[in-house]
Amino acid sequence: GKTVDLGSGDGRLVLEAYKQGLRPALGYELNPWLLCLANYRAWKAGYHGKVSFLKKDLWKVNLSDCQNVIVFLAPSVKPPLASKLLAELPDGARVVAGRYPFPSWSPSSTLGQGLDQVWAYDIQEVRR
Repeated sequence: GKTVDLGSGDGRLVLEAYKQGLRPALGYELNPWLLCLANYRAWKAGYHGKVSFLKKDLWKVNLSDCQNVIVFLAPSVKPPLASKLLAELPDGARVVAGRYPFPSWSPSSTLGQGLDQVWAYDIQEVRR
């Protein structure tokens, strides 16, 4: 299903999601330099026109049609973002958080350790 990276930076996670078959894959990023870098990386990888990087504020995008959400953001953003995700995502959606977990959510699974740790959350389970 549709995969989005909130704060997609240089685009590497969006490109990897596309390579793994998660389509459509797109990133939302406000930094114009990082958007340029992400688009260059997509072009260099042969994915120009297959993935999208949009200059949009993550707080203003509607996530109701997303099945997979990637979040690699600071801990201070997690509590308000948790509310947005719970309000907008469908029950079948999955959220993957890198480096910092959502403090009030119980993960469905985790992988890695330390700075390389990620937490996966199934929205339907989080809502219970």
